[in-house]
Amino acid sequence: MSKASPKKSDGGSTIALNKKARHDFFIEERFEAGLVLEGWEVKSLRAGRANLTESYVIVKNGEAWLLGATITPLSTASTHIHPDPTRTRKLLLHREELDKLIGAVERKGYTLIALAMFWKKGRAKLDVGLARGKKQHDKRAVDKEREWQREKDRLLKKR
Repeated sequence: MSKASPKKSDGGSTIALNKKARHDFFIEERFEAGLVLEGWEVKSLRAGRANLTESYVIVKNGEAWLLGATITPLSTASTHIHPDPTRTRKLLLHREELDKLIGAVERKGYTLIALAMFWKKGRAKLDVGLARGKKQHDKRAVDKEREWQREKDRLLKKR
């Protein structure tokens, strides 16, 4: 008998990543938020049909909203539902977290970015990053530092 592949202890698995976010922003802090989803969206997420590349989070009327995230509907979606792949989705956060985010965004000029979407205990969660934008010279400095680390590792490996 073949042994089943081991699962993570918390049951979490990644649905979608926003790889571009780490390149374009300095991530200061991360928050985990729940998502308010419709049935067809959950089915599509289970099939892995989500994209967070152009998504961001806004805070309006004391609530957090996810904009720009695309969840592509399955072809087997119900006939009486007309799915909107890029609809605005509400995020579920604790009041203290929301207050902290509101203060950072309005007073300090931070941006809220969707970093990753994943499953946790059977529920879809979103990793929200409190971020500050990078300038072009910042991106170049990060790339230069990464290249230097690679070169240093290569030199040490040869020894």
